[in-house]
Amino acid sequence: MTSATTRNLCIFLSYLSQLPSSKSKQQNLDIVMASYGPRLVVPIDVKKKPWEQKLPLHNRWHPDIPPVAEVTVGDVFRVEMVDFSGGGITKEYTAEDIKHANPSIVHYLSGPIRVLDKDGTPAKPGDLLAVEICNLGPLPGDEWGFTATFDRENGGGFLTDHFPCATKAIWYFEGIYAYSPQIPGVRFPGLTHPGIVGTAPSMELLNIWNERERELEENGLNSMKLCEVLHQRPLANLPSTKGCVLGGIKEGTPEWEKIALEAARTIPGRENGGNCDIKNLSSGSKIYLPVFIEGANLSTGDMHFSQGDGEISFCGAIEMSGFLELKCEIIRDGMKEYLTPMGPTPLHVNPIFEIGPVEPRFSEWLVFEGISVDESGKQHYLDATVAYKRAVLNAIDYLSKFGYSKEQSYLLLSCCPCEGRISGIVDSPNAIATLAIPTAIFDQDIRPRANKVPVGPRIVRKPDVLKCTYDGNLATTRNPSSAT
Repeated sequence: MTSATTRNLCIFLSYLSQLPSSKSKQQNLDIVMASYGPRLVVPIDVKKKPWEQKLPLHNRWHPDIPPVAEVTVGDVFRVEMVDFSGGGITKEYTAEDIKHANPSIVHYLSGPIRVLDKDGTPAKPGDLLAVEICNLGPLPGDEWGFTATFDRENGGGFLTDHFPCATKAIWYFEGIYAYSPQIPGVRFPGLTHPGIVGTAPSMELLNIWNERERELEENGLNSMKLCEVLHQRPLANLPSTKGCVLGGIKEGTPEWEKIALEAARTIPGRENGGNCDIKNLSSGSKIYLPVFIEGANLSTGDMHFSQGDGEISFCGAIEMSGFLELKCEIIRDGMKEYLTPMGPTPLHVNPIFEIGPVEPRFSEWLVFEGISVDESGKQHYLDATVAYKRAVLNAIDYLSKFGYSKEQSYLLLSCCPCEGRISGIVDSPNAIATLAIPTAIFDQDIRPRANKVPVGPRIVRKPDVLKCTYDGNLATTRNPSSAT
């Protein structure tokens, strides 16, 4: 302890000693401590189901879901949240819970939170809401998470045509580091972040979402040019009463039925922010969100201990229960000032994100390239999705040479701090995508070298990830030249 710290502590203790009673001392201590911590806590009890929480949760976007709390700009407040599944995908060593989980019900959000300025005036439509992440982490006593792939008949993932089975890996946290018994030989620092930070849509914006997503669902892939196998995943998840949670609105009432059939699913990111899954939105980040309704109605959820760019296995970050400590600022008329609509209405805008200063540091990377040619050899035109898929498959096949199963590599590349890039988008006909893996996360040297890959017991990686059988009828894509 430094001399300055000792001196300040003595002054503080001397101040407390002059208080008239122990009760008064505690009251003043509470006041002092409150000035250095969150003034509002939106709590979560991880032992209770989402519908049993003291403050009701929600898993839909709708302007009429009532706020559960109110904050003033400048105040630091704490929001706690359950994992991606609301506790439905458990810590138990089985993949059955993944196989039968319903991905359309996921993302139990904490909030909405109404935001006021210093004069008590709420945020207004057209404002920008600047949300600063002051602190975040796993909930104390709940320091574990999971990564998984859904069954192909139940939502799948980015590579569902190659990996149709439900799989799962458990991760344990040692401070900033994560390790998994199911993916041995790997340990890395996490860049913890919320997958979802968003404001409530107006009814006009909500109608725009539902109309365009319904058109996609009804017209299918006729107007699409992406690799056909990607269309074996759901095209969109339209409003539905199934598994719907609407916060303080009571289920079974006419109001609940109406809103449930209008409210948007939380799966895709949209104009309001939402499920963007940007891994660099960690400590010190600031998110500039458009405001569409009075009070903004800020909601957060889907906490990740770590994630790779793309979150390729869909349930692909290290999903966990966690907390955020946030601070808000209102920029009046900021949407018109700073955001340019990319669509037919002023509502067709997108948030701005300011990356925080904290992230893991790596100096050596192994980078895999992909082009717009799919596994059948078919040429696609400047298709970055096909190119990124190819880069990921190249990386998975490469890691299998070092003793990892392809399922282990798939889950690892979903949650480790790898970096994806669109490296070229102009040189016809091939877009170029890259996936960079930090080599320091492995306990062996995975770089190509003259004496070939290691042989013998060193490359045996057991146990494998938890896995279920695939019982569906959809064909599986195979690359005839890949490693077995």
